[in-house]
Amino acid sequence: MSLASHFSYWVTIFLMVAGLFIVIARGNLIKKLVGLGIFQTSVYLLYIAPGKLIGGTAPILAEGFKVYSSPLPHVLILTAIVVGVATLALGLALVVRIRETYGSIEEDEILAADLADHAADAR
Repeated sequence: MSLASHFSYWVTIFLMVAGLFIVIARGNLIKKLVGLGIFQTSVYLLYIAPGKLIGGTAPILAEGFKVYSSPLPHVLILTAIVVGVATLALGLALVVRIRETYGSIEEDEILAADLADHAADAR
């Protein structure tokens, strides 16, 4: 086994690290959602890569085929993509509401506004 044979796993690790870094390092809520999307894509790749067998075909019984790939990872990922799109839409809707309430989508400005409100309430 060479490093090239694990290419999909290296790409998965790179995408996971890049997505996690974007979520942690960025204060902009839209950029955090983009980071979550990249992280989610790496998980898709992690499940899809081992699902395909070299020389395998779709699980349809026919003459001449003896090796079949499992369709389960692909079906699970299709479901995960639908859930991911719905989750992203919810996240974007929350960002719009936060923007309407605080006037910003920067995490630092939102926290500062919250601290100012709590300080004003405490007086």
